[in-house]
Amino acid sequence: MFTRFTTIINSLKNLGKSYSNQELVRKILRCYPKSWTPKVTAIEEAKDLSTLPLEQLLDSLMTHETTMKNHENVEVKKKKSIAFNASKEDSESDEDGDVALITSQFKRFLKNQK
Repeated sequence: MFTRFTTIINSLKNLGKSYSNQELVRKILRCYPKSWTPKVTAIEEAKDLSTLPLEQLLDSLMTHETTMKNHENVEVKKKKSIAFNASKEDSESDEDGDVALITSQFKRFLKNQK
């Protein structure tokens, strides 16, 4: 993005139209999407836009972009879940398990009644 921006600005200079550093910085900051609003606001409030070099602005924005990508990668890794393989069992073993469960629950019930 910065390379294209620089190419356009240089072409405009060749045609006789030049912009101040502050105007260039504001044009770059204005093109970012809403998800970047907190970073853009922080730059506008923390730095003097009239003296902020374009390279320093670019470095700051690239650092923020790298940080955002790292956070996204961490979140994607956390969301991965473990899948269990399903196995088909005989219905008799299910019934045996059910009978065993009911029996153990009934034994506990009788023990509690005494």
